[in-house]
Amino acid sequence: MSENERLDTPVANAPSSAPENAHAQNTPDWASMLDINKSDIIQEIGWDEDADSSISESLEDAIGAPLLDVDTDEIVDVVLLWFREEDGDLVDGLVDATRSLGDEGRIWLLTPAANTPGTIEPGIIAESAQLAGMVQTSSERLGQWQGACLVASGAKR
Repeated sequence: MSENERLDTPVANAPSSAPENAHAQNTPDWASMLDINKSDIIQEIGWDEDADSSISESLEDAIGAPLLDVDTDEIVDVVLLWFREEDGDLVDGLVDATRSLGDEGRIWLLTPAANTPGTIEPGIIAESAQLAGMVQTSSERLGQWQGACLVASGAKR
């Protein structure tokens, strides 16, 4: 990154003298947190009214294209999977999410944060991922959602 790029990059939670910039500077860079690249093709599954649209919008802004829906025939790099306890069997949800996923792809499983309705315990996520042939590589807190990055067992990522 060049010196000019660093200077032009807003700092999260930095004080601002301009009130109109306060919201933009306090909005997390969800795409960066999820390691999204401009070249990524992203599919979104399970979005509902309770989902945080700012996460989806951040990813769309980062790739410069809309997120693909569940019916896509394209091979994708990332699946953004919104999943709540009441959505059913997580293993089935993960297996379904891998259908469009490329060999080096990853699933970002977004579940309601701990102690909120619909949350899924970390142990259930780990066990379900293993049964679906995946492993968790990282996790991120995304506002009211908890993100778990899952890749195929044996993947290098």
